[in-house]
Amino acid sequence: MSIYVAGLFDVAGKRALVTGATSGIGRMIARGLAQAGVEVWVVARGADDVDAIVGELGGKAQGVVADVATEDGIARIAEALGDRPLHILVNNAGTDRPTPLDAEGREDFDAVLGLNLTAPFLLTRKLLPQLEGAASPGDPARVINIASIAALNPGHLENFAYASSKSGVAMMSRHLGRHLAKRNISCNAIAPGLFPSRLTEQFLGMGEADEVPKAFVSPLGARAGEMDDIAGAVIYLSSRAGAWVTGVLLPVSGGISTVS
Repeated sequence: MSIYVAGLFDVAGKRALVTGATSGIGRMIARGLAQAGVEVWVVARGADDVDAIVGELGGKAQGVVADVATEDGIARIAEALGDRPLHILVNNAGTDRPTPLDAEGREDFDAVLGLNLTAPFLLTRKLLPQLEGAASPGDPARVINIASIAALNPGHLENFAYASSKSGVAMMSRHLGRHLAKRNISCNAIAPGLFPSRLTEQFLGMGEADEVPKAFVSPLGARAGEMDDIAGAVIYLSSRAGAWVTGVLLPVSGGISTVS
């Protein structure tokens, strides 16, 4: 690899905080960043899960046990970071609950929007001092929100809360991109397609092992996303290569919802 290319995508020495980092896409992102030389702070609700991923990442990895859907959890994260500069914030924690049209009540709908949409905004707002501490005109601090291809296409599932929350994440990222620019902070969103996770195991388990259901077969192949796919997108947005990018929604789906 040329020195130029290596430097263009170099993120070594930066500090990142990843929510929902103990499973699925969050774990892939945390592992990818750690392997790229980033000091990764992992956040999740389960203490045992946090300890396990911190042990796996090694190096300077740190863990914070917190529920980002609560004010106490967000305060605990900010307290743990203290005045350390934060170069990269990855708002990944998310959930889905059935919200069929003919159901009653609002608890499930509110819970999905609370974790998927409200929590990323509140956590970003809380960590602005740490982000500003790492920001400079040539190398902005980065906020990366994990949306979904559900923000691009309503699909066939009655996942009204999930799709609405991820659409909100996409617009919120553009809005934050505009208003954080003056603070030398960029904000972008990634819209993953099918990746192995707790939310997608119901789909990956519909056929033979590792078989991708027809609805999720992309123009680039019948497979689920892998660590390099999502970690590569995060590293691009976090590196010099992505320093002049803000307010975008980057689909990482093999073409689903973009060319199919």
